[in-house]
Amino acid sequence: MDGEWRVWWPAFHAVLNGTTAVLLAAGRYFIHRRQVRAHRRCMHAAFGLSVLFFASYLVYHSLVGTTRFGHGGWLRVAYLTVLTTHTVLAVAVVPLAVMVLVWGLRRQWSPHRALARWAWPIWLYVVVTGVVIYFMLYRF
Repeated sequence: MDGEWRVWWPAFHAVLNGTTAVLLAAGRYFIHRRQVRAHRRCMHAAFGLSVLFFASYLVYHSLVGTTRFGHGGWLRVAYLTVLTTHTVLAVAVVPLAVMVLVWGLRRQWSPHRALARWAWPIWLYVVVTGVVIYFMLYRF
């Protein structure tokens, strides 16, 4: 493979994360207005994009390996802080999002709502910091 795919693949991941963030925000907006069908569509799409992102991310990094951050000083400290919190919370949000989805599909509203109050902000943080990490790695 030539190097061209190395340029667009990280940008593709950032677009998936950014779109997921928009869908998560829209899903929350809709559920607060009791527009359940629109909420469901947004959340299912967000979940699907996250699965697509994760699969694509694994393939990309199996081919490329680790990407190094090219700056030092306070910018490196900021990057490593964002990366660490992003990574830890990305691992944590997987079972949370799956359970929220399962409870929603089973129409078990009480546990769905209770866990979604925790899962939603964590998931949003993960996808937003995913975009931030892209810009720090590839646009600084």
